[in-house]
Amino acid sequence: MARSARPVLSSLGPVALDRDGAEPLHRQLYRALRQAVLDGRLRPGERLPPSRALATEWALSRNTVVTAYDTLLAEGYVTGRVGAGTFVAASLPDAAPGGISGRDEGRRGVGLSARGRALAEAPSIARDRVGRPFALGTPDLGAFPFALWAQLIGRCWRHGGRVLATEPDPLGYGPLRAEIAAYLRAVRAVRCEPEQVVIVSGAQQGLALMAQLLLDPGDEAWVEEPGWPGNRAALLGAGARLVPVPVDGEGIDVAAGMARGAGARLALVTPSHQFPLGVTMSLARRLRLLDWAAACDAWIVEDDYDSEFRYAGPPLAALQGLDGAGRVIYVGSFSKVMFPALRLGYVVVPPDLVEPVRAARRHFDGGTSVVPQAALHRFLADGHFASHLRAMRSLYAVKRTAILASVEEAFAGFATAEAGEAGMHVLLRLPPDCPDHALAGHAARIGLTTPPLSSYYRADSSATDAGLGNGFLLGFAAHDPAALDRAVRDLARMAADMPKG
Repeated sequence: MARSARPVLSSLGPVALDRDGAEPLHRQLYRALRQAVLDGRLRPGERLPPSRALATEWALSRNTVVTAYDTLLAEGYVTGRVGAGTFVAASLPDAAPGGISGRDEGRRGVGLSARGRALAEAPSIARDRVGRPFALGTPDLGAFPFALWAQLIGRCWRHGGRVLATEPDPLGYGPLRAEIAAYLRAVRAVRCEPEQVVIVSGAQQGLALMAQLLLDPGDEAWVEEPGWPGNRAALLGAGARLVPVPVDGEGIDVAAGMARGAGARLALVTPSHQFPLGVTMSLARRLRLLDWAAACDAWIVEDDYDSEFRYAGPPLAALQGLDGAGRVIYVGSFSKVMFPALRLGYVVVPPDLVEPVRAARRHFDGGTSVVPQAALHRFLADGHFASHLRAMRSLYAVKRTAILASVEEAFAGFATAEAGEAGMHVLLRLPPDCPDHALAGHAARIGLTTPPLSSYYRADSSATDAGLGNGFLLGFAAHDPAALDRAVRDLARMAADMPKG
């Protein structure tokens, strides 16, 4: 007879574990505890029950509880030390809303729209803020010319303060849009004019803006499987129904997408350097994707998040440059090339979308702050951006070679590294008997940020069951080769010491 779901931690509310469901118990327990943290039922600094006690109380294996705790630890929701216990983190990941105050207790869970609930419950990946080894998307800030940047900011205020203080153009600072258009035409083979470039406060805002404009609630949208949770959240915020489409060695599988959601209104892809697997979409797949979009009157959003760092030949032409039907929207950002706090990105839209985007920006936020846009314009126009990019590409190539050599030596016969032709991370493939979430929790205790590959798959993905989604993403840009080597060796020793199975 099937056993019914039982409440877990009843003092925290109506949480249940379905022991007969398809989702593993450790994932159910992880989600229940994570939601309790997000809702404020488990407050910052509060201690979680000891794993052994919780396992006994709810008839779970201790490994189930430990794995759930390690997942929370790896994603930044809890902290812990051996012998001291596990505690709710004082500072939660970026996507986590604040705790609920005492006067809001009567309103817990009330008032969110269906899209608001989808956003609040969407999986997120903790952002590392302290520069620990292997953090993703973090450039080498020691190599950025901050003194020059400060001079440019000051010059913009001194010579254009009155103009810069007026209400901005919702599409962005005109001179910057012209520089970006020229850069994209020359380097990425993007077909665009300055009028088609929209400046946004980071690529994520650009994705969300496009989703709001192009999708109605309930519309299907293709997303890469695995893929970046932030991209999925942007679509969920527009009420889309996500259609996960598998990625193989040639990029997104268009045939699988057509079989799963032929009527989708939009496909969100990373063709130049797929995240997180690092593959480059083949020309045949690109052409087939364009044919699908033209035939089905669908949109393609091309997220070109770090294509500048390509180590084998010049940067590839963008998918947008192959588009003859005006179906591709191109999204890029400066935060990975320059520094994360520079919340400036851009969207290149087809001509017939320019005025709808202008109206939407006017209604949503009025546009992006002008002063950093003016400074960035000078950074590009005076040649500083091209010079910095060349230096970073050379520096990161050395670090990439170094971390691959360290992994090959430290993990010999145990795990392998895969590196695409571009990007700021390598993929470490772990054996099936060394689960990435469990190891990530142990790594966090010694100061390593090791985002588990399985976190980028949907919970019900067959790839994780088959062991294909087991590994780590190791960011290498922010640390020197010696520090990367030490961190790789620490990680290898920890992996070797972990109980298998």
